[in-house]
Amino acid sequence: MRALVLDQYGAPDVITVGVVADPVPGPREVVVQQRATAVNSGDARLRQRDFPDGMALLGRLVAGWSRPRNRVLGVDVAGVVVACGSAVTELAVGDRVVGMTGMRMGAHAERCVVSVDHCLVRLPDTVSFEDAATLPFGGNTALTYLEAKLAVRPGERVLVIGASGAVGVALVQVARLLGARVTGVCSAASAERVLGIGAERVIAYDETDVFAGDERWDVVLDTVGRAPVAAVRGLATPTGRIGLVAAGLPQMLAGVWANLTSRQRVVFGVSDENPDYTRRLVQWLEAGELRPVVDVVLPWERGAEAHARVDTHRKRGSVVLTFASPNG
Repeated sequence: MRALVLDQYGAPDVITVGVVADPVPGPREVVVQQRATAVNSGDARLRQRDFPDGMALLGRLVAGWSRPRNRVLGVDVAGVVVACGSAVTELAVGDRVVGMTGMRMGAHAERCVVSVDHCLVRLPDTVSFEDAATLPFGGNTALTYLEAKLAVRPGERVLVIGASGAVGVALVQVARLLGARVTGVCSAASAERVLGIGAERVIAYDETDVFAGDERWDVVLDTVGRAPVAAVRGLATPTGRIGLVAAGLPQMLAGVWANLTSRQRVVFGVSDENPDYTRRLVQWLEAGELRPVVDVVLPWERGAEAHARVDTHRKRGSVVLTFASPNG
C-alpha cells in the first residue's frame, strides 16, 4: 500500500509518498481503510526531531537515534474497517470508525492497524470523515486536561493561550461545554473564529500583552509553551490551576516547585487516548454542540505541504488530509 513515508529527519520535504507493507491485524486489532486524518504539531515535531526542552536524549532513544523508527507518522484515524482480528467482536467489516493509533502511529497511510482496546469508536453516518479527523488529537487532550487533570467546574473563568490551534479550539469548546467562561489568546486574525466557537472574549497577542495586565483566571491552559512558567502562573488566581499542555523538562520542574511552594496547582504530562472521550466528542459533534475547525483540507499525497503549514505555527484549527474512496 502507499503511505507518507519519513526516512530521515528534516524539513517538510523529507515527507514523501512511498510503498510500505500492507497491515495485518492481531487478534484484537482491525485494519482501517483511511478516509481522512490530520497532521498535528506532534507529527511535525517528530519529523524534525524537535523534542521539548530537556527531552532530546529520551526523544531520540524512543523515536530513533539517526533516523525515524516509525516510517509512517500520524495518529488520527477516520475511515472504514476492512479487516478484523480473530478476537474482535465489537466491530465488523464495513463499520465507519474514528479513533487514534497511539504510539504506534501509522495513520498517514491508505490503511492502518488500530487496537479495539485502545481508542476506536463507531462513527455515525451523519458525521463526515473530514470532520471526524479533527476530533481525536485535540479533543482527547482537552478532556484530559479540563476534566481529568483540572476538574473545571461550571462558571469558572478559563484562559486558553494558543486558542486557534487544533488543541486550542478543542479546549475552548470543551471548556464551554463543561460550563466554563472562556477567554482565548490568539492572533487578531483568528479572533472572530475563536469567538465563533464559544469564547466570551479574545485577547489578541499581536495587539495586547496578556502577561502585562492584572486580570486573573481560575484556570490557565498554555498550549504554546513559549512563556516562562512564572509568567503563566501570574495569570492565575492565588489558588488557580494551570495546565502546561506543551511543556519541556524545565517547565515541568518549575511546575513541581510551584506545587510544593504555593497554593496554585500546576499539571502537565501526556494526554489520555480514551474511547469514552472520543465517543463523547462524536456525540457533541453530531448534536451540533461542537464545531469542527479546519484550517485546510488537502489530498493525502500533499503531506509535505501539510507539514509545511503546521510549521508556520499560524494554522487555525486542524490540517486535514483526505483519501479517495477505494471504490471511486
